[in-house]
Amino acid sequence: MKLNKLSIIIPAFNEAKTIKAVLTNVAQLELLEGIEKEIIVVNDCSTDTTANEIDAFITEFSSTAIKSFHQPVNQGKGAAIHKGIELATGDYIVIQDADLELNPADINVLLEGLLNGNAMVVYGSRFLRKDHQNTNFVWHIMGNGFLTKLSNLFTGFKLTDMMTCYKLVPSDILKNMNLQENRFGFEPEVTVKLSKIKDVSIQEVPISYIARNKEEGKKISSKDGIRVIYCILKYSFKKG
Repeated sequence: MKLNKLSIIIPAFNEAKTIKAVLTNVAQLELLEGIEKEIIVVNDCSTDTTANEIDAFITEFSSTAIKSFHQPVNQGKGAAIHKGIELATGDYIVIQDADLELNPADINVLLEGLLNGNAMVVYGSRFLRKDHQNTNFVWHIMGNGFLTKLSNLFTGFKLTDMMTCYKLVPSDILKNMNLQENRFGFEPEVTVKLSKIKDVSIQEVPISYIARNKEEGKKISSKDGIRVIYCILKYSFKKG
């Protein structure tokens, strides 16, 4: 699988405090082996000044290869990613959250895993490193761990972090998926559908992680966890 150009999709909803820092870090990131990058930021109809921050960044850094799209109504992280996939022109796609929980420099860790490994898809696992900061034990360890094990049961993969944001996937695979989940169900839907594609394997690489709480803008909830369970079952038994 060739990788000349990487599309980095950044879904954002009410991330005015962090979006500029994330965009700056991604814009300044030099990818391995001179791989070209394009940045696609999708504002999911934020109610704060996220849209203004994005537009100001693009104006200030006009030489950066960046596309932006402002959703007319709030639809969810998954829907924003769907739009980013539609706009992507790279050979591969990776998702970057608009908060500061993940370090964009780890995108190169994923690329290294792809270039030096045998798998077609690379996931960044927060569970392969133990030096995380502010981790919520109940959700991160028990919640994510349970959801990942349940996903593995149906997909046959041996993942440690199915809910990771960092998924490095060939663009043509994502573009040909009939993706339906508009919120955090995107993660299990993609993973289950990857498991149904012949000869697709997933390699995991360790990534860093600085968790934030609800007061700092954490959006996933227990209701989303229930939806994830539903999606694992739904797409596992659904044909196609």
